[in-house]
Amino acid sequence: MQVTLEKTGDLEGRIKVEVNQSDYIDKVNQELKEIGRNRVIPGFRKGHVSLDQLRRRFGKEVKSHVLNEEVYRAVIDYIRENKLDILGEPLPVAVQEISLDQPDYTFEYEVGLAPEINVELNDQVTIPYYTINVDDKMVNDQDLALRERFGAQVPGEQVDAKALVKGAIMQLNEDGTVKTDEGAIQVIDGIVAPMYFKDKEQAALFADKKVGDKVRFNPWKTCEGNAAELSSMLHISKEQAPEMKDDFEMAISEIIVLKPAEHGEEFYKEVFPGGANITNEEEYFAELRKMIAAQLAPNSERLFSRDAHNVILDTFGNFDLPAEFLKKWLVARNAELTEENVNAEFENMVPGIKWELLQGKIAQNLDIKVTENDLLDFAKAVAYQQFMQYGMTNMDDETLTNYARRILEDKNYGRRLREELADRKMFNAIRAKVHLDEKNVSLDEFKAVAEAK
Repeated sequence: MQVTLEKTGDLEGRIKVEVNQSDYIDKVNQELKEIGRNRVIPGFRKGHVSLDQLRRRFGKEVKSHVLNEEVYRAVIDYIRENKLDILGEPLPVAVQEISLDQPDYTFEYEVGLAPEINVELNDQVTIPYYTINVDDKMVNDQDLALRERFGAQVPGEQVDAKALVKGAIMQLNEDGTVKTDEGAIQVIDGIVAPMYFKDKEQAALFADKKVGDKVRFNPWKTCEGNAAELSSMLHISKEQAPEMKDDFEMAISEIIVLKPAEHGEEFYKEVFPGGANITNEEEYFAELRKMIAAQLAPNSERLFSRDAHNVILDTFGNFDLPAEFLKKWLVARNAELTEENVNAEFENMVPGIKWELLQGKIAQNLDIKVTENDLLDFAKAVAYQQFMQYGMTNMDDETLTNYARRILEDKNYGRRLREELADRKMFNAIRAKVHLDEKNVSLDEFKAVAEAK
């Protein structure tokens, strides 16, 4: 089997495959014999059909299958062995009719060749990088959130914004008196959390109330008629809940408030279990600033990635593509596209194709690779961020490692993490090569820039 490439243009070519009978006949005979051994053929005992009879019955089908398989494999091997950088997939020039009598064939495939690309990243390339300043308000807000997270629920004297309220909840008549008939709803050990009420006017009815006070409110409005929430609050069935729109009165017997944790070494260890040995407020607030800066950093990195993508595409993306071939390839792989409507689809794809080529060249030039250890460390960082969302900041390394391994066992999720890590490593390498136009901005300024872009 002889395979050659003929250039038909700067970025297009044809791969020609010349096939002799000796290239495929053994495999055809082998497949025919397999059919004779395994297939039930009317008029013959299984395994007792001659090769000539099998060839007459199945020869054309098997020969077509073997030729298609062998020729396409030869094309792919040629591309790989000759390190041809192609776009899309090889397209057959014509469909050939296969006959039992013809021994030799010539097949041709069109290919689109990737252009030569020069991407030289240095300090002559300028890309903006926005760092979000950590201001005092961010620090104080984070401090309060952490103190509340590690705080304790204790009895309180007055209902505040985050209080739980306990007491008897009684159904009311229209005139405001307590219902006393047989079907009246009376919850002796009721509990409500006004902070979660969907109707803020209902929540406001409880504000600043004390033990012994009575509050008239409408449970249906607090949750917009959610059957599960109503049945839990009023101790009724979910079937009863949708129609339960009466007002109720709650006699407050206990108020549970959140007492934030106090600053001290014990609290600092809870917040930063694996960090430095923090012994005073100055060290704590310094570490807190670092934590917030680390949480904000991905926003800066995402915006830099977008800016870098655009700058690099504008600077180095002025090269041609094998347009006509790619249009044929798009039509061949998408039933909804035709020669008439493919132009618009192709134009939409051009920036993505060019970026993929540029990305590959950058990764090659900067020797960007993702090792298994890199991937595991990245998955652990993702796991840590997920735990942090639920207030779990003190996870040990073994737990994080085991959770990260489970994440990577999901093939789709694992592949996405690998791609994301490769992108991160590439943009980090780009950042080290180019000139950064560094800008320190407030969070609001950063949001304005990001939205504008």
